[in-house]
Amino acid sequence: MKPESRKQEIINAASILFKEKGYSAVTMRDLAKAMGIKAASLYNHIQSKQEILSTIIIELAEEFTTGMNRIVNSNENSIQKLEKIIDLHIDVTLRNADGLASLNSDWMHLEEENLQHFEKMRHDYEENFRNIVRNGVDKEEIKPCNIEIIVFSTLSTLRTLYLWYPKQKDIDAAILKHDMVSVLLKGVV
Repeated sequence: MKPESRKQEIINAASILFKEKGYSAVTMRDLAKAMGIKAASLYNHIQSKQEILSTIIIELAEEFTTGMNRIVNSNENSIQKLEKIIDLHIDVTLRNADGLASLNSDWMHLEEENLQHFEKMRHDYEENFRNIVRNGVDKEEIKPCNIEIIVFSTLSTLRTLYLWYPKQKDIDAAILKHDMVSVLLKGVV
């Protein structure tokens, strides 16, 4: 495994601060202090706080988009596709819970071009999810519940996993995946 670049170290430190304080409350001085360097040194590696936010959010959104596209284009049935989506969310959460805080809470601070790009990726992701659910209902693989309720309740749970899971000390990733699939797709009764 190759060592992190200084830029990646800055992005990782910023992710933590953005999660703790929110994007708007974090200054470049805060970031430099957290890293133990002078604020001016940050600009040798990045142009702005906005660049950091864009990098965090767009890279994560592209990871979700790539994963979703792979799932959509697979020959699996709707249930298998939903299981893969749950796995995708868990894998990304385990790798980058701090970045997901920005993806979910700070995206509205993106500048226009990146904001539009992000909103399109998010919309397309949700539409793909909705279509998988609709297809599953049509093929009677999924109970005929309201599709919007299924989409909302599943995605809401998956999108906030980054808040809950880091506090769990006794749940390993394999159990998390197994039980999340079971609860989200089969219910608790």
